[in-house]
Amino acid sequence: MTPEARDRLAARVARDIPEGAYVNLGIGLPTLVANHIPFDREVILHSENGVLGRWKRPEESERDGDVINAGKEHIKLLAGASFFHHADSFAMMRGGHLDYCVLGAFQVSECGDLANWHTGDPEAIPAVGGAMDLAAGARKVYVLMQHVGKGNVHKILKHCTYPLTGIACVTRIYTDLAVIDVRPDGLTVIEMSPDVTHEQLREATGAPLTFDIPTAAVDDSGIPSLTGFP
Repeated sequence: MTPEARDRLAARVARDIPEGAYVNLGIGLPTLVANHIPFDREVILHSENGVLGRWKRPEESERDGDVINAGKEHIKLLAGASFFHHADSFAMMRGGHLDYCVLGAFQVSECGDLANWHTGDPEAIPAVGGAMDLAAGARKVYVLMQHVGKGNVHKILKHCTYPLTGIACVTRIYTDLAVIDVRPDGLTVIEMSPDVTHEQLREATGAPLTFDIPTAAVDDSGIPSLTGFP
């Protein structure tokens, strides 16, 4: 994805984070969500390296090498933010104190299984970090990712083929093509990017899809599309 597309997708996730929520933003693409939550909305961000509060992307001149998020990216803390011990941070994650977490993924299954720490490649270095704790501890798990992988391989599947991070833990999937809810009866598309058709989305997905898109999002051709997609 282009930097512009990544920012649009992060802004779309930010729209769904409500007032008063405590939210962990995972490493990589999910960290961009912090830049799109309105500052007049009371949302408390959590980073597993021991940061709580609000922050934003700093200008070059504002960078402090000691102030980073879990992905080792520089952040600028806003008033009221705090630091604390790593063990306390994990206690928050494991104790059910987070309303939402936003994670990247290698694969998501139709029942919400998540694989985001290892591709099974024997050359790869396993690095699960706090992903398992977040997948099990957060009340809702949002996945933010590109819809298809390199070589057009499916990332949304009937069953994950990579080692799992969590079982039936994903609530909603946000991709460059659509927003998809994980429901008891399978995957339901609730929004689509304006330039994507039902057929294209089905071809890009390795699991059955149903569509539940508001009537207001149907264009003159009768094909549902998300006219408000950022």
